[in-house]
Amino acid sequence: MISAQQQKNRYLETAVQTATPTQLLIMLCDGAIRFTKLGIEAMKNQNYEDANRYLYRTQDIIKEFMVTLDRSSPIADSLMSLYEYYIQLLIKANVKKVVEPAEEVLGYLIELKETWIQAAKLASSLGVVGSQNG
Repeated sequence: MISAQQQKNRYLETAVQTATPTQLLIMLCDGAIRFTKLGIEAMKNQNYEDANRYLYRTQDIIKEFMVTLDRSSPIADSLMSLYEYYIQLLIKANVKKVVEPAEEVLGYLIELKETWIQAAKLASSLGVVGSQNG
């Protein structure tokens, strides 16, 4: 019999394999937001080991954004600078054991996710228009 966790893992695997690049970015943002929130909560509870682990996971996701960034894009340099700033803030939060820098990153990640959602909607609407005309 398949456990609930195995079913969840299969669902997530299928979701990732069938996702568009923009959907993958949104999923990564969701993960980064979740880990940042968990890190902040762990820090507030003075559970610094968990905080460290969660903030590192957020950094790993942001590094994935950096690695997959289309360097030919006109906004690539700006995005790279933002991602580097996010990582600096997460390191500061982790080293100094203060939540404010992580909370700042959390706000940015939420904005980033909303931006990707809007970009996906725009691309989708342009795709529909393009296919009707094409």
